[in-house]
Amino acid sequence: MIETARLLLRPPSANDLDWVLENMNTAAVMRHLGGVRLADTVAERFASDIADFAETGSGRWILWLRVEERRIGRCGLFRMSSEAAPEALRGQHEIGWTLAEPYWGQGYASEAARAVLDFGFEALGYPVIYAQTSASNAGSTRLMERLGLERRPDLDYVDPDYPAADNPTTVYCAWPGA
Repeated sequence: MIETARLLLRPPSANDLDWVLENMNTAAVMRHLGGVRLADTVAERFASDIADFAETGSGRWILWLRVEERRIGRCGLFRMSSEAAPEALRGQHEIGWTLAEPYWGQGYASEAARAVLDFGFEALGYPVIYAQTSASNAGSTRLMERLGLERRPDLDYVDPDYPAADNPTTVYCAWPGA
């Protein structure tokens, strides 16, 4: 578990799946992530997230508000797996975040992402962590810039799993201490 001033980041459990399906697999949340997915697809990926924690001690945490004990989103570290990504990115460590719509614009994603980056660098010893978005996702782009991630246009790529409006995929990276 990771703690911040306002959040608890807990590993996912099977008890979180219904909440993820209801609050995270929505048109608004998934707008820049390829759209709403079938429940079976979400469940399969969620089971992988649980397995990642068992295997590596890291993955996509569930974000909880400390005071209210309420789930608000997800943030985590995982391996880049897109076949469309440049070879240099495949298998690299990536950070990503999603929040349920009622919690947008309150600084929770930034707070969680800073904690997860610190965990990746300090506890896991990662030498670099990447992040991906698209120019159409202005909120995530601004957050990557606020976090101090460096834009890497040389690694941008077109991902056929995303609509034209969300291409190209834009790549950022962070190093320890940056």
